[in-house]
Amino acid sequence: MTMVTLRAFLGLSRDDRAGRMRKVVSHGLLGLLVLLGCTRMAAGQFSGPALGSGTTVNHALTPTTDPAILYPPAREIRLAEGDVLAVHLYGMTDYLPTARVALDGTIQLPLIGVLQVKGMTVHELEVLIAQRLSDAGMYRNPQVSVQITESPNQTVTVIGEAHGVIPVGSGKRLLDVLSAAGGLPSTASHIVTINRPGVAAPIVVDLGTNPAQSNRADVPIFALDTVVVSRVGVVYALGAFKSQMAFPLVQDSPLTLMQLATLAGGVGYEGKYKDLRIIRTVGVSRTVVKVDVKKVIEGKLPDPVLQADDIVFLPTDNMKAAIKVGGIGTALGIASVLLFTFHP
Repeated sequence: MTMVTLRAFLGLSRDDRAGRMRKVVSHGLLGLLVLLGCTRMAAGQFSGPALGSGTTVNHALTPTTDPAILYPPAREIRLAEGDVLAVHLYGMTDYLPTARVALDGTIQLPLIGVLQVKGMTVHELEVLIAQRLSDAGMYRNPQVSVQITESPNQTVTVIGEAHGVIPVGSGKRLLDVLSAAGGLPSTASHIVTINRPGVAAPIVVDLGTNPAQSNRADVPIFALDTVVVSRVGVVYALGAFKSQMAFPLVQDSPLTLMQLATLAGGVGYEGKYKDLRIIRTVGVSRTVVKVDVKKVIEGKLPDPVLQADDIVFLPTDNMKAAIKVGGIGTALGIASVLLFTFHP
């Protein structure tokens, strides 16, 4: 309301001013009821089961330190179902069969017949084929070479924040596999879990952040291993922030409340600065800590260090939100009402 409008309003008779005020108040109350109604309708009810005190929750992983598990001796490739084999006799061009290992672990070769090869190494199969050809009188001292041309079993599966199916053959290491999977994104944890057939517990490897010590984490990887790259911890910004989203924690770098507010684009005008809440869940217990974010910004209170999975919630003041949405016109309208209310 401009000053001219305000003077005209004050120049009206008392009855006219009262009528105008009733309209203003009724419109304001209607808007407030609509706002509160929308807020009430937006409230959700969680109907899922509650976590019990005995519920298993995610715990911090302890890196594996046993050298016998981290650095086992090299393994020879063992043949398995689905492997495609190419057989070659040195100096001979008339014997070049290929065969796929069947589900029962056998292959069938010309002049030899059916061979049970599942679990054998390539060298053991070469010796067996040479012995069978020699015993059949087909060749004298044959020199046999066998090559695996296709194998669904000589792969490593990478899942999680990095993912892919990587052929390994032999001699692959963890950093080679992660690089082949596209590397680690910014949301990936440096704690990597390896599930290996025949090993009871998962192998936990800490990649660390020091390149000079990366060779310690570059452990051997074998066929049929599953490498799990978990997501790094995140902190959630909710409420009257410019950006409401999850922000990943940087490895070995603390994230404070002010740093989170900066990443979220700053706190909004409509926020209740004295009622900011840090919601932290440890196990199945939830703790809510209220912080006056304005005092933290002014340096009157320490800047809290956040932890993984913290939820930082800044409630919204409905009046300030209405002013923000309505702009200067709404602010002047409220000022006019207050001026008339307290005018003698």
